[in-house]
Amino acid sequence: MARLENRVCIVTGAGRGIGAAVARLLASEGAKVVVNDIGVNLDGSGGGQGPAEETVAEIRRDGGTASVNFGSVTDHAAAERLVHQAIQEYGKLDVLVNVAGILRDRMIFNMSEQEWDDVIAVHLKGTYNTCKFAAQYFHDTRGGDYRLINFTSVSGLHGAPGQPNYAAAKMGIVGLTYSCANALARYGVTANCISPGAATRMTESVPTERRRSPASADSQERAPDNVAPAVAYLASTRSGWINGRILHASGYQISLYSNPEPIRVIQGTEPWELDRAFELIERTFRPAVEPANRYGAKPQRPAAASY
Repeated sequence: MARLENRVCIVTGAGRGIGAAVARLLASEGAKVVVNDIGVNLDGSGGGQGPAEETVAEIRRDGGTASVNFGSVTDHAAAERLVHQAIQEYGKLDVLVNVAGILRDRMIFNMSEQEWDDVIAVHLKGTYNTCKFAAQYFHDTRGGDYRLINFTSVSGLHGAPGQPNYAAAKMGIVGLTYSCANALARYGVTANCISPGAATRMTESVPTERRRSPASADSQERAPDNVAPAVAYLASTRSGWINGRILHASGYQISLYSNPEPIRVIQGTEPWELDRAFELIERTFRPAVEPANRYGAKPQRPAAASY
């Protein structure tokens, strides 16, 4: 039996790259997939129905079930129609995968307000829009084994210098996902993030000197298809044990990120005297920060220090 038999999935940004790879794999494993894409250029300009239609055609050619949606995730009402389409066409919704995104790269001191707003709108507001209406359905039906799968990025997790808008949006998605994980678990929902690494239109647009990997776009290891298996696992009913986490999928490697937690603590017994606070911050925190800055090392976590 296919691993995703009878699962109904929405994949946004599924006309090209990672989104298309995810949609194809989910469908090949038995899922019914709504392929959402407005066919824009990398910077969000233009648009067309071709990319989404091509993904649907590929899925159907291989014997899968898919339908197309051309709504923009930045449009609140269009996001509602997207969720309702899945329910109306296939009788339910089990999985929402948010891949849609654009780039407007610029250093922070050169970035325009419009470049900031447009990227935030697609990534962060777009993820909120679709999650909201999927969550409403999950809350009302409470059928269990529901999945929210949102895409973050190493750009946000590690702070890409030329992508402040993209990095902020992607870290905002992490916070949104953590919130959904805590709020929706009681309704049978898990919410997790995928941080992908693959050769796509986005990675090819990054200047060579700023790329995290020198691999070429036609490298088999860097193919978008290699990101899809981690998404398929999270979309399956077997993944109910994992909630509120980040998986990084790149090439032939899948990694589990740690969630933020304190690594050093100073505990006082009375209101802080400023000189004492300065001294203890430097004495306790600096040994943890400087080796990591210098060598990329992660210091071991000690017990909290009380003063």
